Amino acid sequence: MSATNESMENYLETILILSERLPVVRSVDIATELGFKKSSVSIAMKNLRLKNHITVSDAGFVTLTESGRAIAEEIYERHKWFSSWLISLGVNEKTATEDACKMEHVISWESFEAIKAHIHLSTNE
Repeated sequence: MSATNESMENYLETILILSERLPVVRSVDIATELGFKKSSVSIAMKNLRLKNHITVSDAGFVTLTESGRAIAEEIYERHKWFSSWLISLGVNEKTATEDACKMEHVISWESFEAIKAHIHLSTNE
């Protein structure tokens, strides 16, 4: 997997989520979802294309490549897991979702897997 930053990961995750909700994903959909200017999204799409994480058709449809999908699915898995874990600890849903969005980007895959395994073991004792 090529190196990504939090911004790229957020774009890829958003494309994944939108692709599950919409028949096609366009830059304007991404801009609306994230509350960003279309010009900012356009620059990000160019960078993601250059890194081969997305393709954009002549009609403007954005599609994740294999590498883009792998990154998006990894980040989205972390997001869903951290959100649900924090909610189960009694954190309100809005705060849990916001905190999960931060946590998903800063933790290594190794640490994430270790936390999941530890919590799974402790809840099954």
